Amino acid sequence: MIRVTRLNGEQFALNPDLIERVEGHPDTVVFLVDSTKYIVTESVDEVLQAIREYRASILATSYEMDRGEYRPGRPELAEISSVVPFPGTEER
Repeated sequence: MIRVTRLNGEQFALNPDLIERVEGHPDTVVFLVDSTKYIVTESVDEVLQAIREYRASILATSYEMDRGEYRPGRPELAEISSVVPFPGTEER
């Protein structure tokens, strides 16, 4: 999820996988695939950067999980979390 801000200052999280396009009119408008649109205070470039960072974080977490290096934010979950390696990624 990415965090964006409505014109009234209220922040909310938005699933970037549902974004169809982002336009700057002068206000930035985020259009979703279901025809919903949001006007946000962030610029088009800021929204695109947030999407890039979100997707990069997913890839980085997947990489850590594949290597057995991933540790969730809560220590008690680390003991019950089991990561199954991707096929063909045995110890190198």
